[in-house]
Amino acid sequence: MCGIVGIVAQRPVNQLLYDSLTVLQHRGQDAAGINTDDGGTLYSRKALGLVRDVFQERHMLRLKGNMGIAHTRYPTAGCSSSSEAQPFYVNSPYGICLAHNGNLTNAAELKDLLVNHDRRHLNTGSDTEALLNVFADELQRQSGRKLTPRGIFAAVGGVHRRCRGGYAVVAMILGHGIVAFRDPDGIRPACLGRRDTPDGPEYIVASESVALDALEFELVRDILPGEAVYVESGGKLHSHPCGGPRNHTPCIFEYVYFARPDSIIDKVSVYKARLRMGERLAEKILRERPDHDIDVVIPIPDSSRTSALEVAHRLAVKYREGFIKNRYIGRTFIMPGQEIRRQSVRRKLNAIDLEFRDKNVLLVDDSIVRGTTSRQIIEMAREAGARRVYFASASPPVRFPNVYGIDMPAATELVAAGRTDKEVADLIGADWLIYQDLDDLVRAVCHDNSDITEFDTSCFSGRYVTGDVTPQYLARLQEERADGARAKLASASDDSPEDDAADVEIVPHARSRAGSG
Repeated sequence: MCGIVGIVAQRPVNQLLYDSLTVLQHRGQDAAGINTDDGGTLYSRKALGLVRDVFQERHMLRLKGNMGIAHTRYPTAGCSSSSEAQPFYVNSPYGICLAHNGNLTNAAELKDLLVNHDRRHLNTGSDTEALLNVFADELQRQSGRKLTPRGIFAAVGGVHRRCRGGYAVVAMILGHGIVAFRDPDGIRPACLGRRDTPDGPEYIVASESVALDALEFELVRDILPGEAVYVESGGKLHSHPCGGPRNHTPCIFEYVYFARPDSIIDKVSVYKARLRMGERLAEKILRERPDHDIDVVIPIPDSSRTSALEVAHRLAVKYREGFIKNRYIGRTFIMPGQEIRRQSVRRKLNAIDLEFRDKNVLLVDDSIVRGTTSRQIIEMAREAGARRVYFASASPPVRFPNVYGIDMPAATELVAAGRTDKEVADLIGADWLIYQDLDDLVRAVCHDNSDITEFDTSCFSGRYVTGDVTPQYLARLQEERADGARAKLASASDDSPEDDAADVEIVPHARSRAGSG
């Protein structure tokens, strides 16, 4: 999962892009990058690390221009390397930068066609670079020397025909404007914002509406599945349906875990969705254990707090904060490597003994993926003196890989795959384990104000909405992305944050090649 941003403004956008990345940092902690355009000259800074570490004052001062795109990354494809930090850039046609959130399910096929048929060079294993080259190739095919919105939308239509999977994209065409589009199934999120200034309108595209709030843009709407929006460098907006929609099936895991609670995605409040998850989870607990002996409900910070609060309210028991989080440790779920995830848990959380001692504790988490964190947290609760430790997940068992941009690549790494709830409870050390039902989760996220009636629930149900995910594909994905494979990639790479300390890259771009007529 990654965060993307694109801004066309009437003033320099460097600070705006930086601020937007800081509020999207939860979507990726591996690398960050910003590209800006100043009169046809591209300024670029990207490196491994957190946003606050990648961009220093000297970098920010050199990121000139009133238009730019930005990205914060965690790796689901390729490896953790500075060469795969985004945005990517190609100099033909026009000069294009592109950043992407999601995963292409036909990336291998695309790369082969791009290299052997379209004669384009690929420098990394990233599917984002493949997507950029598909867009560049489609743009090259458009007739006429002058770039037009119609030609851009035709190129996006070509991308939709050639690319499969879940993707939200923001691209900058140097000297012209910014393009953003979503996959035809609307799996990955993207929204459009606007604010009016004395010099004219300013537009932003971002993964979540919280980035708009932080920069005081007004949320206009979500970009529709298959739709593209194009904002010219002067601030004129164009939009067009370019590929569908086939369905509108956003990823339900955005609401469970990834998105910030203060975001609104496809007209659904993430906060309200999590409250409803807590309501339905409590109802199931009361059905299965009407005479429960739970003394206190304690959330696993941070994303389960909203659901846990509603669980405690419905069960009429105390809600307490039993774990204190060290906010300077990264989220273990998006750390590459099981051993790193395991080692970080106790550095990340510390238990408050008095909230556990001699009590029957219900721990509530948003989900259980690999089970490593859950097991260690339960051990911490017992060490703090809990008499019994029950565990509740606000989402169903994660039993299947996610192929659309979330780091759930191998069924062998998912604790619930092929196991009963009782077997999972024994593995993580819980006295009792309860999961949310899938139907209840879907109903919790659905809302009257949204047109969404169906979601991508593939990691829970094994049903892949794009219809192209085969057992052979999943087997190959497991080989490429399992922790063992990643360890080999990491050992083969000698990149480090220190290696990425170069200044801003400046790429002059000749306007005569931009087709400005």
